[in-house]
Amino acid sequence: MKPVRFWLLRHALVEARARAVLYGARDVALCPLALAAERAQYERLAARLPRPARWLISPLSRTRETARAIFAAGYPEQTLTVEPALIEQALGAWEGLPQHEVAALFARRPDQFWPLPAATRPPGGESMADVVARVGVCLTRLAADHGGEDVIAVAHGGVIRAALAHVLGIAAEQAQNISVANLSLTRFEWHREGWWIGGVNEGPG
Repeated sequence: MKPVRFWLLRHALVEARARAVLYGARDVALCPLALAAERAQYERLAARLPRPARWLISPLSRTRETARAIFAAGYPEQTLTVEPALIEQALGAWEGLPQHEVAALFARRPDQFWPLPAATRPPGGESMADVVARVGVCLTRLAADHGGEDVIAVAHGGVIRAALAHVLGIAAEQAQNISVANLSLTRFEWHREGWWIGGVNEGPG
């Protein structure tokens, strides 16, 4: 089996109102000011990302709009395939709650990247452990289907941490300690012998 090269890109910054709450799998817009200010980052991504490649996005518009901004910055426009398994963690009844209120329920530190413990499943939602399982199944399928290809996936911070938990074989709680900045790249490959990590939370160029 030929190796599969994965390029996971976190979407751009979302609008300020959304950042104040747990938005999870809600469909929120990108920040228009950030879109303009980050033009140079999109250009660096357009120059760095491999060609040809298969492009995947989550069902949420912030991933589609991030991909479109990269195309507008110089990457040849591609077909975007929606991969449902790449959607951000569903937070159920807790979506829309202020982040500090939820963090206070679990005595989470303000410097932690996610206010929920990995095993906590909000009413009607998913735990981070659930996301790791979902994303792991997806990566296994993609690795089997796309031998020898580059796969670029525009996804979410929680999804990228879940992917790292899967490929590194670490617990979901440990993966929550990994920084995944907006417009950062995480790179790994699937080989017959297993996973190989190329970079985590890299800048655009």
